[in-house]
Amino acid sequence: MSENTQSRYDWDLFVIGAGSGGVRAARTAAATGARVAVAEDRYLGGTCVNVGCVPKKLYSYAAHFHDAFEDAGGFGWQLSEVPRFDWATLRDNKIGEIKRLNGIYGRLLEDAGVRLIQGRARIIDPHTVEVAGETYSAERILVAVGGWPWVPEFPGSELTLTSNEVFDLDTFPTRFLVLGGGYIAVEFASIFNGLGSQTHLIYRGDLFLRGFDQQVREFTRDQMAAKGVNLHFETNIERIDQRKSGLAVTLTSGEVLEVDAVLAATGRRPHLEGLGLDALGIDLADSGHVKVNDRFETSLPSILALGDVTGGPELTPVALARCLMKLVVDDASDVVVGAHMVGEEAGEVMQGIAIVVRAGLTKADFDATVGIHPTGAEEFVTLRTPSRR
Repeated sequence: MSENTQSRYDWDLFVIGAGSGGVRAARTAAATGARVAVAEDRYLGGTCVNVGCVPKKLYSYAAHFHDAFEDAGGFGWQLSEVPRFDWATLRDNKIGEIKRLNGIYGRLLEDAGVRLIQGRARIIDPHTVEVAGETYSAERILVAVGGWPWVPEFPGSELTLTSNEVFDLDTFPTRFLVLGGGYIAVEFASIFNGLGSQTHLIYRGDLFLRGFDQQVREFTRDQMAAKGVNLHFETNIERIDQRKSGLAVTLTSGEVLEVDAVLAATGRRPHLEGLGLDALGIDLADSGHVKVNDRFETSLPSILALGDVTGGPELTPVALARCLMKLVVDDASDVVVGAHMVGEEAGEVMQGIAIVVRAGLTKADFDATVGIHPTGAEEFVTLRTPSRR
């Protein structure tokens, strides 16, 4: 930046949203010498860390113990009493882990020299942002506010939960119902079934996971049914009524189910409310996502956007630590000539890596592959810094 530019604006880049995309952009810009600030009104790390893939993965691990305990006898393990699941322990330990991750994100920003400002930001004009009554000017403004759960309207829809609340319930729902047919709905139905809930899944179509391979969809349906998940296809929720004994869910098929909690896993939409984009006339797609070009610029070039607000796959490839992974790469050709792993399920992971090495693929091929998050295996496609040559 020139001296004139630096004196003209408070910041070179002002990022709205401290999720994965916003934090990465802020750190990258700061590393070039730019003056960067980030505004966040909720939590560091965004959807994935706080109410998405990280807590979901922890709860998924917890649910898998159900099968492990059942299988233990065949391997010689005799349990002194029937295993008992304690929801509060899982919930509170999850809270502690996420606080730890929040702290890591905060330190990443601090170490990069990025200023963190608490509060929901509103864009006043192409170079001005207001946060908690204070105004800041910036040469570039980056919108990275992510998505927000969307719930269809029907009588009693206000009684439903979203992914924002479901991980932190005061008591465990022994009768649980999920509305939706995407992979999030399927995962939550499987998790709560595994934790011990009597679980229902409601989907308006004839089979969930639309867009996935047909055999995968059918196999998943059969496996979930075999595990005890009650699947209700080609129906929807007509209304929900509060009773003393629980929630009465009336389906369009006429069936009435009484449950303790209803999760609406019906999709997410850009979290743009109150941001000020409408007043500036920034172009949005019919879906409500922000339109950007290949430089992430909106219809106002000084305002950028990235992440879930722009549409596309809602993925967050972030590396996982607690194992050792190493790639051996030929400097001259960039070909991966070997790989090592020490950690859980190393054999399962390394079989696929062995095929890649045998095929003679390059480190660039690894780098261009989207990680399956959160898994340990994704580390192989997020390794960036050579440890030695």
